[in-house]
Amino acid sequence: MRVHIVYAHPTHTSFTGAILAEFTRGLADAGHEHTLSDLYAMGFDPVLDADQYARESAWARDAPVPPVVAAEQAKLDAAAVWAFVYPVWWCDCPAILKGWFDRVWSAGWAYAHAPGTAAAVRVARKALVLCTAGHTTAQLKDTGCYQAMATSMLDDRLGTRAVERQFVVFGGTTDLTGAERETERQTQLAAAYREGRSLRA
Repeated sequence: MRVHIVYAHPTHTSFTGAILAEFTRGLADAGHEHTLSDLYAMGFDPVLDADQYARESAWARDAPVPPVVAAEQAKLDAAAVWAFVYPVWWCDCPAILKGWFDRVWSAGWAYAHAPGTAAAVRVARKALVLCTAGHTTAQLKDTGCYQAMATSMLDDRLGTRAVERQFVVFGGTTDLTGAERETERQTQLAAAYREGRSLRA
């Protein structure tokens, strides 16, 4: 099975980078293939410019999209599963990933724009969100941030574009120090590996 991963972090030396590495190691051990869009490394332009805005606001689904957008859509088309790996910044994904959705989720590919409808066109078997955070899932739920993030990613951005959707937070190590912090990090990295190793769609 092929998995396409969209990675949004400036480095690979971060905890987010380590989560990505363990997830992909799990995929490989399970016999899955994966492709990667490393948005920062690619220099992906997240800004929806006037020309693409004109296309989208006119619902011109037969009009061409920019080559970089078509390339991203082709990677997604070739995969059964989509995964998004990123850090939580201010209760959301990094701006570069938000802009990726703005541009790649185009009319005629992400949705069919018939009057009064927004039905999905391209549907993955599964979409998996793996994000890192300073707070634990419990803390994020207490503040309502978890619910807001999950709603934005799973219900709005992904919506009916995936048969199955999953949202996983790896968080809570920021307030820990020393051996306790390292132990928790290793526990979460092992969990990221299991997400890849046990992936079914």
